[in-house]
Amino acid sequence: MIQSINEYLRQLKKELDGSDSATIQDALSDAEEHLRTALSSAIEGQPGVSETDALPLIIEKYGSPVDIAKAYMEIEERVQPFFVKPVHTDKRSTFAQFFAVFADPRAWGALLYLLFSLVTGIIYFTWAVTGISVSLGLMVLIIGIPIAGLFLLSTRGIALVEGRIVEALLGIRMPRRPLFSRENIGWWPKLKALVTDKRTWTTMAYMVVQLPLGIFYFTVFVTLIAVSLFGIASPVLHLGFNLPVYYVNGVFYYLADWLLPVMVICGVLLGTLTMHLSRYIGRLHGIMAKKLLVRV
Repeated sequence: MIQSINEYLRQLKKELDGSDSATIQDALSDAEEHLRTALSSAIEGQPGVSETDALPLIIEKYGSPVDIAKAYMEIEERVQPFFVKPVHTDKRSTFAQFFAVFADPRAWGALLYLLFSLVTGIIYFTWAVTGISVSLGLMVLIIGIPIAGLFLLSTRGIALVEGRIVEALLGIRMPRRPLFSRENIGWWPKLKALVTDKRTWTTMAYMVVQLPLGIFYFTVFVTLIAVSLFGIASPVLHLGFNLPVYYVNGVFYYLADWLLPVMVICGVLLGTLTMHLSRYIGRLHGIMAKKLLVRV
């Protein structure tokens, strides 16, 4: 018989062994929230009842670790991230597969994420640096401790929001629910739990590194897209608007007419390679986000 909520959570985690780490985090968070809320209500309703006496009935109503683990695994099979592509053998030719990237929503989602990451990187980096600076600067005063606690707590919200963005655009399964935080304990145990939680610090590291990555992603892909579009549009720019390729020291340089089809082909190829690259880098970034933002 399960004697405590922590024991129930350990058994549930064991039953979910091998499942996605985000699924495990959601299942543990849901279970802890339900059990602790139900236990608190039971003790308030019957002041003389102990946790050991009340817990078996609560677990019977909620479900055993085996039942809950099975239910979550069934849900995961039915509810997949939007951009997750079903696994199947692609029998198309290599040529068709190469250009089919333009019809792949994962590539477009990844490209959008990589371009948008500059904005999120600025926001996360600014918040992290400001929070650390203010918290450390005020630590000598008593007000510095609650401010530091609020800042550390905010990292959980940022991890959840970023996780939803990553899942929506990159197709990587991320936590869909916030971590459960007990309400019936004092602020000091809550602060201690935040400080000792490894995910607090890995989330902060993610927030800091997102800015240089965002700058890199934005610079590389804007450049590739611009060069690709220039190659594709070169006949129109050259023949329709009489625009030179470049201008140096008062001299206009134009492409030879026979080079215009070559420029179009190169532009299309570069655009296709850019989409493949965005899908690949988006996948790598999603793996990194999962390592740093998900509690395992």
